[in-house]
Amino acid sequence: MATPTNAHPSRRTLRRVALAAGLAGLAGLAWAARDVPAALGARLTGADAERLRRSPQYRDGAFRNRQNTRMIEVEEDRKVLWEFIFGMQRRRPRLPVPLLRPGQPPPVTDRELNAVWYGHASTLLEIEGRRVLLDPVWSRRCSPSHLVGPRRLHPVPVGIDDLPLLDAILISHDHYDHLDLATVRELTATGRAPFLVPLGVGAHLRRWGVPDERIVELDWSQQHQVAGLTITATAAQHFSGRGLRRDDTLWASWVVAGLHRRVFYTGDSGYFDGYAEIGAAHGPFDLTLMQIGAYSPAWSGIHMFPEQAVTAHRELRGGLLVPVHWATFNLSTHAWAEPVERLCAAAREQDVRVAVPMPGERVVVDAPQRPEPWWRAVT
Repeated sequence: MATPTNAHPSRRTLRRVALAAGLAGLAGLAWAARDVPAALGARLTGADAERLRRSPQYRDGAFRNRQNTRMIEVEEDRKVLWEFIFGMQRRRPRLPVPLLRPGQPPPVTDRELNAVWYGHASTLLEIEGRRVLLDPVWSRRCSPSHLVGPRRLHPVPVGIDDLPLLDAILISHDHYDHLDLATVRELTATGRAPFLVPLGVGAHLRRWGVPDERIVELDWSQQHQVAGLTITATAAQHFSGRGLRRDDTLWASWVVAGLHRRVFYTGDSGYFDGYAEIGAAHGPFDLTLMQIGAYSPAWSGIHMFPEQAVTAHRELRGGLLVPVHWATFNLSTHAWAEPVERLCAAAREQDVRVAVPMPGERVVVDAPQRPEPWWRAVT
């Protein structure tokens, strides 16, 4: 008769299995995190860094806003932390956000002006037959990792391969919800449009494989001509940084001007007196794309409240206001639909024309759709 064998594995076997599982887990984490160091970006050194230091915006070792602005108000920050953990605000839509796949653009004319909002700040401008893409982020998370960080609340309405031929790509600053490694790499591989960025942001793009000839870095008030458009970097009140470093790259708003039409995009910004100056120097604008979401009293100096966006729009001498920077990522404690509700109320009070598209919906600036409250059906 055969001697019965022990049905239970030995301790040595268990240790080997545990070790193998641990190594496999570490290998999996290493694989998942392989792009994190690259996503953090690059830092300029040597002659390139010295060039940045000559900017009027660079003082005391960093880029600065025109007026002293705290990034975080400490007392308010404690309240925000409490609200993040215990707040009862509905910070996500109850139902799926409706999406539209934009149809073919209208016939090209020398006075054409449309905007297609893809979600958050990502927007396509169709201006006088040219196409300019603003702050494109196609990744599922606005984070250096695809495992952690704020996750999309709705898909992007179209893939990057489905975008029309672009004439320029504008980046307002280097935060993850505006500058995305995977998106930049795909746009680099699939097109030839130049990237127009604030000072210092070019270092990130070079690390990610964007050729030098496709990178245009601008300081505030500097202009670049592309495809018959004049694109100007203008002031904003914000900050920058992709890791522990802060403010070693510049942030900006943008003016996109053709022969007949003009557009202003805030990027991320707190409310400041520069909007009236920009309006006087570059306005009036047929269209303004205004940041309205991710606000908080804790960082009121670097993100506008919706009512301030309406006031800034008027100071810019804007025609039609289209809100951006809401609905896609949960980046503050306010309710998901609160920014657009507050915006519409303020716009009615100040007699400002507003269009609130669904993600993927084209806004024809000369014949905008009425701001139907589509968001209420999913809130």
